[in-house]
Amino acid sequence: FCSLAISLDKVRFHNEATDTTKISKILIEASEIRTDKPQERVDFIARQFLGTPYVAHTLEDSIEMLTINLDELDCTTFVETVIALAYTIGEYRTSWRDYVYNLERIRYRDGAKTNYASRLHYICDWVINNTHRGMFIDATPRLPKCDYAIKSIDFMSKHRDSYPALSDSATFAAIKQIEIGYRNHRFPYIKKEDIKNKEVINALRPGDIVALTTNVKGLDVSHLGIITFVDGVPHLLHASMKAGEVIIDPLPLGEYLRRSRSLT
Repeated sequence: FCSLAISLDKVRFHNEATDTTKISKILIEASEIRTDKPQERVDFIARQFLGTPYVAHTLEDSIEMLTINLDELDCTTFVETVIALAYTIGEYRTSWRDYVYNLERIRYRDGAKTNYASRLHYICDWVINNTHRGMFIDATPRLPKCDYAIKSIDFMSKHRDSYPALSDSATFAAIKQIEIGYRNHRFPYIKKEDIKNKEVINALRPGDIVALTTNVKGLDVSHLGIITFVDGVPHLLHASMKAGEVIIDPLPLGEYLRRSRSLT
């Protein structure tokens, strides 16, 4: 069984009792949804976290451990939490231990945590590694108006002082080695001016994961969220730093993007 592959002494809970109880409750409730569309399950699970406080850097500690914290989420941990729950249900499992197993598979390179550098820090790396292993599908190339951008991804090494773990020379070298693989990286994206296109809107589904690309030098993505629809219009269901919690953004996705100069 998958659950037997996890050693809990390598897991750091925010609150083991409440975390495991909440995981089990969501898994049981989501398992009762009869659908053959995984996005619908993702949309349902994501909504269970509405109102959860936004807290950044919950994964950072002196020792890299598989961190589980359902009480405090940032944009990345929110999406990873939701996907791991949905994936567990897709395997017809409802044990919190299976969720822990799937969270590690999604968060770390090749599904295994070894050290800080094994965490998939860059979203382009996260997408490629997970799609390569069949964890999910990059739908972007299939969307109307898909275009391609070329960019070298090296933000972490160029801002070493912002990442305490990079003070260790071996860890810094490992991150640099990962970044070499993303020099002049070519990735598919939808330009923000095309998000309001009817063909694009019709191609989106509730529960789709959306990564918001940025013009910040050396960085690929600056925010993550999940697509949901309000009156037929796509909105972002996300852990919002501005709102301080998980929300369905009041702005339609197209308008949300338009108002940000840094998002592409």
